[in-house]
Amino acid sequence: MEFGFTTAAYVVAAVLFILSLGGLSGQESAKRAVWYGIAGMALAVFATLIGPGSGLWLLSVILIAAGGIVGMYVAKKVEMTEMPQLVAAMHSLVGLAAVFVGYNAHFTMRSVAGGGEPHGVFAELVAHKAPVELSILQVELFLGVFIGAITFTGSVVAYGKLAGKLSSKAEKLPGGHMLNIAAAVISVICLLWYMGSGGFFPLLLMTLAALFIGYHLIMGIGGADMPVVVSMLNSYSGWAAAAIGFSLGNDLLIVVGALVGSSGAILSYIMCKAMNRSFVSVILGGFGGTSGPAMEVEGEQIAIDADGVASALDEADSVVIVPGYGMAVAQAQQNVAELTRRLRAKGKEVRFAIHPVAGRLPGHMNVLLAEAKVPYDIVLEMDEINDDFPSTDVVIVIGSNDIVNPAAQEDPNSPIAGMPVLEVWKAKQVFVSKRGQGTGYSGIENPLFYKDNTRMFYGDAKASLAELLGRIS
Repeated sequence: MEFGFTTAAYVVAAVLFILSLGGLSGQESAKRAVWYGIAGMALAVFATLIGPGSGLWLLSVILIAAGGIVGMYVAKKVEMTEMPQLVAAMHSLVGLAAVFVGYNAHFTMRSVAGGGEPHGVFAELVAHKAPVELSILQVELFLGVFIGAITFTGSVVAYGKLAGKLSSKAEKLPGGHMLNIAAAVISVICLLWYMGSGGFFPLLLMTLAALFIGYHLIMGIGGADMPVVVSMLNSYSGWAAAAIGFSLGNDLLIVVGALVGSSGAILSYIMCKAMNRSFVSVILGGFGGTSGPAMEVEGEQIAIDADGVASALDEADSVVIVPGYGMAVAQAQQNVAELTRRLRAKGKEVRFAIHPVAGRLPGHMNVLLAEAKVPYDIVLEMDEINDDFPSTDVVIVIGSNDIVNPAAQEDPNSPIAGMPVLEVWKAKQVFVSKRGQGTGYSGIENPLFYKDNTRMFYGDAKASLAELLGRIS
């Protein structure tokens, strides 16, 4: 009866997770999709607590309550601008959990092999396995720890880069990729050693090598690729969970891990394609190098005040707003939404142009605009709106750099050469809301800021837009 209920609950939870993942593909269905995910996870936890091998009720309740309280506190404290680094931090916990579960499975296997009395469902499962099945279990366990360790240190480094605690530049130790290859070779040797001996030391040595791979791999990826990195780490955490699911014989963990792993990998590939980058090159830290000196930017940045921007908007018929991470940092989405409402009330066409890698997290800008109640139907993807810029009167760029950088098309030596970008410079007028004359997170100079039809609207985006709103009734 216990197995029957748990299995049925896992099937329902898996269906809810699939519905949740599918619903997240659209803004209108995303809220409902989140509730599907919450319901699925609640059901999965409940079924596990009352299923076969359950026990330690007080400890389980205390840990679940403690995790819920910490999660609620973090969710309320963290701003939307900090969401990318929060996601990276969460991925690190998944990786660390995979390592600990793998170690626990190893010690259980050793205990049973040594003639110890099997305690718990997993120990009993191990006790009834044939030698070939135990060998397969060792491989599954080894892979779970390996992927989990890479995910842990890689996510910690990604968090540091996103939070500004580490340099956003691509940095490698002397030896570069050869160090990663050496660590991978050591891991393979440790696998053979572990299969032969079943000892803990090769598992530990592999863990240290995997921790280094995760650290060095992500340190070698530049800041402009951080959205891809976050998605890739999400995929790693899923595969780590799936591998541990095989080890524990937990079907739901296998299904959920496969869903997360495959969806993260597909999203990473889609974003790399949107950036005209090789997926393998990006994840191996190949992005960020140049084949020659960057093109020199001529001219000067010309500033404009709120009166000038208001006057141009008053005369314009069509307006496109391009949001970026600067909008998130300034928490200017509410002012952007209010500006949109006022301009549309005047009969002007206002639309938003969203680049696939805008911000530092996939879908970052869409979430912010939805939070500010911007209508979904005027938020367009790059491919839907890029051809419309030549007929657009005014483009307002808010805190974006790389995704509107013409160097991607004009400079073959630029680190973002070949990357599809929003061709805002083709509009009649471009206003760039920016704090100062810096190059932004990726450190790449932007010729857009020096073009004749571009004016720089300097200042904090929230304050600048508030000043602009004061001039638009």
